[in-house]
Amino acid sequence: MHFIKHFNTVTKHRFNVFVHCVKAGIIFQGLTHDLSKYSPTEFIEGARFYLGYKSPTEREREIYGYSKAWMHHKGRNKHHFEYWTDYSTVTRSLEPVKMPLKYVKEMFCDRVAAGKVYLGDKYTNDNPISYFLGGKAKTYMHPETAALLEKWLLILQKDGEDAVFKEIRNTKSY
Repeated sequence: MHFIKHFNTVTKHRFNVFVHCVKAGIIFQGLTHDLSKYSPTEFIEGARFYLGYKSPTEREREIYGYSKAWMHHKGRNKHHFEYWTDYSTVTRSLEPVKMPLKYVKEMFCDRVAAGKVYLGDKYTNDNPISYFLGGKAKTYMHPETAALLEKWLLILQKDGEDAVFKEIRNTKSY
């Protein structure tokens, strides 16, 4: 198992998220971001399925068909849109819920930091928006949450980090 490598990756990611959260004006969230990754449920599985270039939950999912670590993580970390689903009294099915702004800000910081950690020197400001648009997350998020995240990712791509963090700090509601 890759305990040390996984620990270093998680810690590097948390540090990058913290730096971004400071720039976004959400310092406490930066300090507490992803602490559950050090819990036995998440850490042991993460070390067991460590890859270094992408999340170990992807490998765990390939083997078992689901990820225990991810199920634990998304249920405890409000910056993941998957946390924000509930049964609708209208449709009687699981529906996305609009995320509170502070968690959308943290989600942005998390996505950019993850790209930097996993892509290393290959990271550019194009990567986060490409990843977002190429995946299915947008279809599972509340439309307003997805639109705000996409707006910020496009600002990052076009104008860079200084511009997007200024926009994030100045966003008071959506």
